[in-house]
Amino acid sequence: MALQDVCKWQAPGTQGPSPHLPRAGGWAVPPGWDPQTFLRIHGPRLAHGTTTLAFRFRHGVIAAADTRSSCGNYVQCPASRKIIPVHQHLVGTTSGTSADCAAWYRVLRRELRLRALRDGQLPSVAGAAKLLSAMMSCYRGLDLCVATALCGWDRSGPALFYVYSDGTRLQGNIFSVGSGSPYAYGVLDRGYRYDMSPQEAYALARCAVAHATHRDAYSGGSVDLFHVRENGWEYVSRNDAYVLYSELQKLPEPGKEEEEEARWDQPEPVTLHRDSRMPAETEML
Repeated sequence: MALQDVCKWQAPGTQGPSPHLPRAGGWAVPPGWDPQTFLRIHGPRLAHGTTTLAFRFRHGVIAAADTRSSCGNYVQCPASRKIIPVHQHLVGTTSGTSADCAAWYRVLRRELRLRALRDGQLPSVAGAAKLLSAMMSCYRGLDLCVATALCGWDRSGPALFYVYSDGTRLQGNIFSVGSGSPYAYGVLDRGYRYDMSPQEAYALARCAVAHATHRDAYSGGSVDLFHVRENGWEYVSRNDAYVLYSELQKLPEPGKEEEEEARWDQPEPVTLHRDSRMPAETEML
């Protein structure tokens, strides 16, 4: 009957299209058959946010992130994990659409395992970033939203790459992604040094995420911390962001004590008082 309606063909002995089926283009569908259009018209405005960061230093790569998963003013999960192990020497931070990030990390994990079995050695971090960038760039313009920092250690040492769903691939020492990234960058740019000790790196990462969760309305929960070493990644800790920020407020500001000591070590300026009975020539001498 559908072919009859489309082709305007009438079988012998019939006077018109079948009265039991709707005309072409007039099929009845439920209101939510197109989810994107339905949510755009009837759904609430959703705002996504997070704070993830990663930086490279002498002893490996640090990855840290908050754990709050939220849409708008609604907290979906206060203890989600936004740092995903990809391989035994590689982890990645997730920012963007959670479903897209999870799906593409599964694809990347599968491809890296196959490559390791085929080549007999661990794939490089640069190769993993290039592979993920090439796979996602094919879906450019299809509302795919994945922003990740790949942190790993390969034959060339610690490596850090930023990959976005439009195919962007950047290599660097510091990356922060998410709505809280401007606040995290403010802490990282001040305290980052390549020759930090592991404990100094842990403190810097926790401080950056804690300050970002305090200022950013869409970040919060706890602070997850990972450390990628030469022998693989390590899950360091999970700290409550509010407690961590409260403890940081009690600590003295870095560099303030040194400034106070330097100010007290300087000699006090000597003020010379002019004697009105002395002539100007004698004063000049």
